[in-house]
Amino acid sequence: MNPIELSFEFFPPKTQEGVDKLRATRAQLASLKPKFVSVTFGAGGSTQQGTLDTVVDMAKEGLEAAPHVSCIGSSKESLRAILNEYRAHGIRHIVALRGDLPSGMGAVGELRYASELVSFIRAEFGDWFWIEVAGYPEYHPQSRSPRHDLENFAHKVKAGANSAITQYFFNADAYFRFVDDARKLGVDVPIVPGIMPITNFSQLMRFSEMCGAEVPRWVARRLESFGDDRESIRAFGLDVVTDLCGRLIDAKVPGLHFYTLNGAAATKAICERLGA
Repeated sequence: MNPIELSFEFFPPKTQEGVDKLRATRAQLASLKPKFVSVTFGAGGSTQQGTLDTVVDMAKEGLEAAPHVSCIGSSKESLRAILNEYRAHGIRHIVALRGDLPSGMGAVGELRYASELVSFIRAEFGDWFWIEVAGYPEYHPQSRSPRHDLENFAHKVKAGANSAITQYFFNADAYFRFVDDARKLGVDVPIVPGIMPITNFSQLMRFSEMCGAEVPRWVARRLESFGDDRESIRAFGLDVVTDLCGRLIDAKVPGLHFYTLNGAAATKAICERLGA
């Protein structure tokens, strides 16, 4: 039996080779019996059809699949249409996000914030969907201040979210403080920590710069010291992330949500070390 509920994030593949790879990844991770899997949504809805196709494909395999739904760059009409399509396919779990505008795209859309999207979904669909929202233990890179970011998080939860998934982090104390501060603002839903396996140093630093996640200096320096030695990077990354997960499990977090990047090996290795 799993010591903790697991969930996995994937992105919609753009080629047949990518589709085949993702099916193989899902098959390998299915043995861990995830509570659900989520599928990302490109900036401004650029992967909308791919997200839908991937979610439907996963649902046919018996997985509880949760598509990401973004309001930036979307009209209420287009949001209503895609949500109706998910409902028609029996999808009852979604991840509601503000999302990003693609470069050069000027139209923000009718809904500007994730809290407005959550309110819209509740008004249109009642309790049909279980709604996840995002949390940022180290604060959203575009937030005005830590307090403002925390208040925005509380606002979108209170708009009707059922639970939250955090951005990934490597400092467990940042997550614990975030949860404590959110509870003080009346947030009472589960806040599941997001976990990023470490397999590629340059990719990790690029992602972390974009999303505002802090890579501890000692971790970055060690990874940098390995140069092109991928096996050493993977082995060290496995130790770091497994230790982080162990500390979170000891603190009785409500689950672990892995950002798989459509690969199975690192996530599976961490989960097996944890006894899943």
